[in-house]
Amino acid sequence: MNQTILDALQYYGAGAATFAALIVSLNLGRRWTGWAFVVFVTSSMALIAWGFLQDDSEGIGWQNIALLAINCVGVYRYLIRKDRPEGGKEKGGAD
Repeated sequence: MNQTILDALQYYGAGAATFAALIVSLNLGRRWTGWAFVVFVTSSMALIAWGFLQDDSEGIGWQNIALLAINCVGVYRYLIRKDRPEGGKEKGGAD
């Protein structure tokens, strides 16, 4: 595999995850958090590809398979599901 493509997958995955974590940490509300989880999904996909295409990096690939599932739950919870959790208000936050 072309090293440039592998580098792009690796650095996109790391940068996108960092950006998404920043957005989640700012607690800007459901829609922003939901879109941050979309970015997390793309990050996981890039790191899965990188992990299985790069020699000796399968651990990152497997880890990101698990994170992809978790991130999909986040997309569902914050962007797709219309009702709020019990009590009508999110814990800890501004909506």
